[in-house]
Amino acid sequence: MTLNIGWIGCGRHARQMLLPQLGRNGIRLAAICDVDKDSMQAVARQYGVRHVFDDFRDLIAHPGLDAIGMAVGPDVHRAASLEALGRGLPVFMEKPPAVDLAGAREVEAAAKRAGKPVIVGFMKRYSTGNRIAHNILTGGGFGPVLGILGTYMTAPTYFEGEADYTGFYLHHCVHYMDLIPWLAGAAFADMAVRRVEPAPGKLLFHLNFSCLNGVIGSVVMGTVQSRGTPMEFIQVMGDHTRVEVANIINVSYFRNPPFKADDPAASLSDAVDTLTWTPNFTAAANEDHKGYNALIADAAAALRGEPSAAPDIADGVKAMEQLERMVALLERDV
Repeated sequence: MTLNIGWIGCGRHARQMLLPQLGRNGIRLAAICDVDKDSMQAVARQYGVRHVFDDFRDLIAHPGLDAIGMAVGPDVHRAASLEALGRGLPVFMEKPPAVDLAGAREVEAAAKRAGKPVIVGFMKRYSTGNRIAHNILTGGGFGPVLGILGTYMTAPTYFEGEADYTGFYLHHCVHYMDLIPWLAGAAFADMAVRRVEPAPGKLLFHLNFSCLNGVIGSVVMGTVQSRGTPMEFIQVMGDHTRVEVANIINVSYFRNPPFKADDPAASLSDAVDTLTWTPNFTAAANEDHKGYNALIADAAAALRGEPSAAPDIADGVKAMEQLERMVALLERDV
């Protein structure tokens, strides 16, 4: 079944990351909307879209649509989702689902009333290395997760001239409010933060946490690293096991290998020695290691009413709950 989707937001992120994945997953771009007419017309030409709008309400009212997709901003995500759900249309939206927790809960309530899914674009779950790590953790051989270390950085580019970290929190930090509990297998329990701000717009903080299942950990986030360098690292530790994901694509799975130097018969064992994986970028394969295609594949299934593991608005609400807790700690006594 081909889905006819109406899409709101034709900016660079949508054009480069999301829209190219629609056709690969049985979704037809039937109508588009943006206040930037140049961007909208560029998308219309590329995808052969005849129905274009500058008001999302007019797009949502367009006949023949099966679903609404959007990558705009958190306030429009909330407003457009409520409009779409009011017309009985399922929704895919980029994260965050709203500018605050109250707005996310509003969307969740509307989705329940409409009986329609709202899928939220937490694509960090779908990044190749993170998916491999999650499969290892849930595959039965890793054992209980004991601790998690993470790093998720960006540059101060977005904050030049105004040291307002709202965009950083909503568009970056919210990812790890979803990813860490997903890897830990339980929601955050306790939180504590330490922060340093060497100059306006340049923030570095450590989030120390425990989870409801006893997992402990620390995540480093901030705006003090170049976006030209690898920005992410995850380590999940168990009892004589750990899995590490560097730059979302390099995976190492450590177990409990014997020392080999004094063993003339030493070899390598699939059962205990370290396993590593990195993608082969020389292969002629249309792979998307950031995870957008895999996300849209699951989203398409959910929008069709099929079983799907796609993160939904309930996951969005949970992430926003934890984000607001963390931000309150960061901004206390600043």
